[in-house]
Amino acid sequence: MGSSNFFIFFVILSLSCPHHYLFDDQNPSIVFVKGDEDLIQKTCKTTKYYNFCLQTLKSDPASTSADTKGLALIMAGIGLANSTATSSYLSSQLLSIKNDEIMKRVLKECAAKYTYAADALHACAQDLASDSYDYASMHITAAADYPNACHNAFKRYSGLVYPPELARREDGLKHFCDVVLGIIDNLIS
Repeated sequence: MGSSNFFIFFVILSLSCPHHYLFDDQNPSIVFVKGDEDLIQKTCKTTKYYNFCLQTLKSDPASTSADTKGLALIMAGIGLANSTATSSYLSSQLLSIKNDEIMKRVLKECAAKYTYAADALHACAQDLASDSYDYASMHITAAADYPNACHNAFKRYSGLVYPPELARREDGLKHFCDVVLGIIDNLIS
């Protein structure tokens, strides 16, 4: 996904996040109601990583005006940014590899896996926006699994060491996916 497509996705995401509306009896125009910060806490309590969820959502100003589905969209968008950045990071690491064809092959494979994860997160966001929660769950589960394929690519070659930076990024993406999956489960029930 190119950087312009990535920007367009976030513009669409921010515009499509649901808001709570009230009509004021005195003024017939629509008034935006600031989201209940308790909703963020209640939503995060339904996830596997409460503190991670809470910190991430509180760092995004759009979360205070989002409903539960909007919170899932925000987390999916941040996860998409994470996977896209990891794919770019892996591609940049290729430039520094000169004579190790196996490492180049593994890094290319990993960059592709993180691109697939980004695509799955994008599909998840589209599914969430259209209330297709079963498909959103399927896509978020796929997004969480792509880093495993990268990790396994390193395991196939005994001389390769899984880079700590990549392990950190893998862990982060899995956290995002687990949180989104927890929110989706909350939406379904």
